[in-house]
Amino acid sequence: MKEVLILPYKLFIKPFFTFKKKILKSYYKMRVRLTAASIASEPLRVNGYSRVTDTTYLGKNVNFNGMIISGCGTVKIGDNFHSGKYCQIISEIHNYKGTSLPYDNKFICKDVTIEDNVWLGNNVIILGGVTIGEGSIIQAGSVVVKDIEPLSIAGGHPAKTFTYRDKNHYNKLKEEGKFM
Repeated sequence: MKEVLILPYKLFIKPFFTFKKKILKSYYKMRVRLTAASIASEPLRVNGYSRVTDTTYLGKNVNFNGMIISGCGTVKIGDNFHSGKYCQIISEIHNYKGTSLPYDNKFICKDVTIEDNVWLGNNVIILGGVTIGEGSIIQAGSVVVKDIEPLSIAGGHPAKTFTYRDKNHYNKLKEEGKFM
């Protein structure tokens, strides 16, 4: 019987997938850099498949773990932003008041603003015309259809504020520059 050499997972397969993951992260980051209208400065971290538009403006320390930004509206994302996996920002809607049913061939552009220190959980969808206030947290699986106040913790479909962050604690960490 002939002996077969079996390479252990740790020696061959795991390093290959680690290398592949690094290459993909670099590629996703490059795509975002080349497409976005502006990026304030480093660091920009893109850890999962992400796509932005040429009307996307990114602040400092933006972290995408899988973000799709689509539409013709302007999207402004502030400093220290973190997204979970599979998030979407949709900055346009079909013109349902047009000349055809259910809608015509025109799009209505709607801007989106996400202020500093915002965190989105996995699978969050943000529709056009929305502002998410500073320091807000949006629960996983939420659909944001209207403005969210600063320091809100919101969730659901449609997303509604159900509590607030501790303002004193938030301001203390902000003053000390403790950003992730």
